[in-house]
Amino acid sequence: MWHAKGGDAAVNPLPSEPDTIYDILGIGFGPSNLALAIAIDEHNASAPAEGRIRAGFLERQQGFGWHRGMLIDDATMQVSFLKDLVTMRNPTSDFSFLCYLREQGRLVDFLNAKTLFPLRIEFHDYFAWAAARVGHLVEYAAEVLAVEPVTDQDGTVRWFDVLSRDPAAPDRTLVRRARNICVAVGLEPHLPPGAVRSDRVWHTSELLPRVAELAAAAGSDRAVPVRRVFVLGAGQSAAEAVDYLHRSFPEAEVCGVFAKYGYTPADDSPFANRIFDPEAVDLYFHAPPAVKQSLDDYHRSTNYSVVDLELIESLYATMYREKVQGRERLRMLNVSRIREVDDRGGQLDVTVEFLPTGEREVLSADLLVYATGYRPQELGPLLGEAAKLCVHEDGEAVRVGRDHRVELTTAAEAGLYLQGGTEHTHGLSSTLLSTTAVRAGEILDSVLARAPRPV
Repeated sequence: MWHAKGGDAAVNPLPSEPDTIYDILGIGFGPSNLALAIAIDEHNASAPAEGRIRAGFLERQQGFGWHRGMLIDDATMQVSFLKDLVTMRNPTSDFSFLCYLREQGRLVDFLNAKTLFPLRIEFHDYFAWAAARVGHLVEYAAEVLAVEPVTDQDGTVRWFDVLSRDPAAPDRTLVRRARNICVAVGLEPHLPPGAVRSDRVWHTSELLPRVAELAAAAGSDRAVPVRRVFVLGAGQSAAEAVDYLHRSFPEAEVCGVFAKYGYTPADDSPFANRIFDPEAVDLYFHAPPAVKQSLDDYHRSTNYSVVDLELIESLYATMYREKVQGRERLRMLNVSRIREVDDRGGQLDVTVEFLPTGEREVLSADLLVYATGYRPQELGPLLGEAAKLCVHEDGEAVRVGRDHRVELTTAAEAGLYLQGGTEHTHGLSSTLLSTTAVRAGEILDSVLARAPRPV
């Protein structure tokens, strides 16, 4: 049933009347769908009226946000600023990072810094700047509840009805009809089996706000003493968390725990980085399964469970300096795993196993941070009935075309596009920023090619 939107148009800018049909409706508004919104906005600005497409995006957050919990003040991007939201698709776009710098009055200052890798907080601000410019296409605080396929008289799926909460009245539901939907809901934090979050057990995705809470409570009756912290993981987020916690709690012992002998440097050499080129997506997509697997195995060191060499060297220098000074606060429990965590309310008892000997030791801790990565969100709970239309590969992954359009089980004119969760078909770059701009253009081209022609 259709409901009137109500509220201020600035709060709820996307029409939901029954006679409004969107050419594409995006679910989620992180960098991927933001890049698509920009591509659509630029297309509509230059296309004749009959060639423009109606688009909208629904985001459950109150405003734009991207990995806020890890926006450490001195952390830098691991991808070149030229792989921003637009440049690889349209180098002349005024949505580029360089245009953002010019508007902020920092273009010359950035050039003088002689770097390809901006601060992470700066790139987040760039995303927010771009998101504000296409704010007319997005509705925030609009959690999507379900997606329902809509068929015509001959049983063909012509549209999808997207049900979401009304930001002006969260107990009400809005329904919008679209010829295509594009799902880009990002990744969700992954925890080891049996791990339970609490005030003392975190995932790195909540690192900064959690540390801020402890700092705010310092000196009060709510203060939590921090004498020992464990960080489980061996990737970039783990190393950054170890470094940040070591600086944030100058009296605490900070222990990195990982099964490796030491952190592995990320392979960001020029030839290895070609695995993230747009052309590499074509090669990967059309390659036999065995070749895809070998490419994954060869090049996982470009992104997974690896750390920037500069950070590795900085952490080692800190450890050595503390050893010289006789007060070792930074420890690496290598070739080890956490086998058990007993949360006693006031403290944690953490059982750590040294893998070569099997010896186990129970150590008390005040905090445990899981730097155990992320995984794609399952489509079923989000898409509801529409998820049943998706064709699956031999495993559980959905079958996706080169244009990022999911193959459906029944005759359908409506389209379901995915941004992210397609490593099995499009390679390592599917969850990264490297091909975001190009992918947005490919999805727009696919939607335009399938758009109904005016009579």
